Amino acid sequence: MSGLNGQARVEIAETLGVSPELVRQMEEEGIDLLRTAEILTKYNRGDYDHTEPVLVRGLPEVDGEQVLDLTGALALRLALAEAKRNIGRLGLDVDITTIGRVEGEEIIFDRPALARLGVELYPVTAYGVLNGGSASSYADYKKNQDFNADLFALYEPEFKVMAEICKGKAKGITPAFLHPNGQPGPSFMELKMRALLLETLRYQKWTGRKTTAFPLLFQMTSVYNNTQIQEALQGYKESPLLKELIAATGVDVTEAKTGIQPMLAAFSPGTEKPKTLFTRAFGRENRFLPMPGGHGQNFLVLRDVYKELQAKGIKYVSLGNVDNLGYTLDPVPLAITALLNRPGSFEFCFKTVVDVKGGILVIDQHDRLNCADIGPAISKEEVLRAEKTGKKILFNCAIGLFSLDYLVSNLDRIIDQLPMRFSDQNKDAGHYSQAEQVTWEVIALMENPLIFGVDKYHRFLAAKILVETLMTSGIALDDPRFPADADPEKDLKAVAVNLHKGLTRKLETVYGMELAGDVWRPKTLAELERTLG
Repeated sequence: MSGLNGQARVEIAETLGVSPELVRQMEEEGIDLLRTAEILTKYNRGDYDHTEPVLVRGLPEVDGEQVLDLTGALALRLALAEAKRNIGRLGLDVDITTIGRVEGEEIIFDRPALARLGVELYPVTAYGVLNGGSASSYADYKKNQDFNADLFALYEPEFKVMAEICKGKAKGITPAFLHPNGQPGPSFMELKMRALLLETLRYQKWTGRKTTAFPLLFQMTSVYNNTQIQEALQGYKESPLLKELIAATGVDVTEAKTGIQPMLAAFSPGTEKPKTLFTRAFGRENRFLPMPGGHGQNFLVLRDVYKELQAKGIKYVSLGNVDNLGYTLDPVPLAITALLNRPGSFEFCFKTVVDVKGGILVIDQHDRLNCADIGPAISKEEVLRAEKTGKKILFNCAIGLFSLDYLVSNLDRIIDQLPMRFSDQNKDAGHYSQAEQVTWEVIALMENPLIFGVDKYHRFLAAKILVETLMTSGIALDDPRFPADADPEKDLKAVAVNLHKGLTRKLETVYGMELAGDVWRPKTLAELERTLG
């Protein structure tokens, strides 16, 4: 937001209870003043009083109807007329009877058939990346050391090199892994764009259609790093991972449609009204604190992008985090979601012993599927008790696929009804309250969403701190000092081995890379075309 006139500043200053000069400073710092004022007004008016915590009534089972297991053999059976109708409404020239197996009035799709159908749907699909985070917290010394002091000591040389590279940068344009020789690899965004170009190449090879109208890549950046990200993406046109594929497909994947997320101001802590603006950051008078409003703001920030994509004929949008190397465009969930004509689908991995922080799939107090955080909404002990009964707990991968027609027609409702969560923070900047919206709580606002149970090490290679990236890269796995433990919940070596296996599989497949000695190199176009099948 920018360009407020003097009168507008006075009016917003009155709403926020601060001086017009402070409003001007906040505007210059990229704070969305109107949104901040709106949230403050709604809070003090009691509009958020009805916002409930997510309460857990139960844990859903894999039932083959609403929760599907994608980790094993697949056989999706449905009425032929229904399948034809659901795919036909997408406006593509696709004959599903040549892809699935027809049996009387039904049609069956196994995994290869679903993958083929999903690829056929790429022209009406856009791939979105939540790309606004900075690498400052990711590469923070103390935060990484606190993860495990022994592991950090082992990783300190590599950590120092990577932390210096990450300093002041958006996380998405920092190295996504280290090569076996310890050298930094390509960035998260380079890999995501390469994977997207490989899927374009697959479509062109399988269908014989040389379309250049897709893939459509979109992203949510931040007011603080958008310029930096855009400059990096332009530079990627010459990247050895992308240049040959851009030329071969005719698709310049670096031209991403972008929504820029502004900041919100921090508020006074506690639940008492009136809540006010927090203006004593780091103990100084008249100093505000810019804060991100959560990835759930994407529905507001990307509103125009979603509408533009719909106008271009896009029917599905995929959405996920930039720092998850497991998040790539997958044709199988896309095909199933389209065949069943669901408003959206979401990926949850089957929980492992190390997944102790984050959201899990639950049935909430309103008998709806929802995503609830371990700790605030459901205790770790309750989760452990459920696991001991043999229940498969589903852990949020932060990957969603939306029917765009559904999403656009419900955007205003989602923006309004997605819970606004206020959390008190007590950090170096002071004691304040932060307002955030969580993307994945949208599940509870949707009728009949699909949930896919997936393999963690295939779809959820997330890197919240730099030490995790070093683990996934396989650094020092052969070192006898690597922390290991007989207790599975404390065995970091077992976790690192599985993460590294997952990364290796992704690099060799969806990222089209090959290990040459101690460096991963991009396969050539000729090599890729031989393996696309």
